[in-house]
Amino acid sequence: MTSSQAHPANTLKNATKKPAGLLIRAVQSGDIDALTVLTNLPGYRAGTLRRPYQNSELTKRWLESQGPNGLNIVAVLEGNIIGVAGFKCFPGRRSHAAELGMGVHDDHQKRGVGTALLKEVIDAADNWFGVRRLELTVYTDNEQAIHLYKKFGFETEGTLRAYAFRAGCYANALYMARLRS
Repeated sequence: MTSSQAHPANTLKNATKKPAGLLIRAVQSGDIDALTVLTNLPGYRAGTLRRPYQNSELTKRWLESQGPNGLNIVAVLEGNIIGVAGFKCFPGRRSHAAELGMGVHDDHQKRGVGTALLKEVIDAADNWFGVRRLELTVYTDNEQAIHLYKKFGFETEGTLRAYAFRAGCYANALYMARLRS
């Protein structure tokens, strides 16, 4: 076993405690408007493939497209959704793998919210869904997210050049994955 394969389990046990009062729970149908507001924030949106000014109907369609083969959770503080994370398992011969996505409210970054969300998602993927491979894409300029993913054992597997058109130019992304042994 390499050190990177052993690392994720240790990280989950030793991850920073979640901020006081933070509640992690499953996404509910009544969360659509709050999720739309969250995902339209400039900082949040800059880290995703979303275009500006998405409406609640698009959020609803996204949520419905997730299906039963995955998990979506939110971070709630003082009654407000301040983060969302989840994964969707691939079908067929890739059923051992899942794609991860997450984001945190612009005003609540660097406060342990992302760590709390990622800890819960990884625990569910490992212990309830039997996911062996959790993968994601992240823009190369999103150093904060890259640091978080590495802390949880994700490794860079490649660079996707001109991955997406964002704010008037093409942006590169990293393809990262975490393998559970």
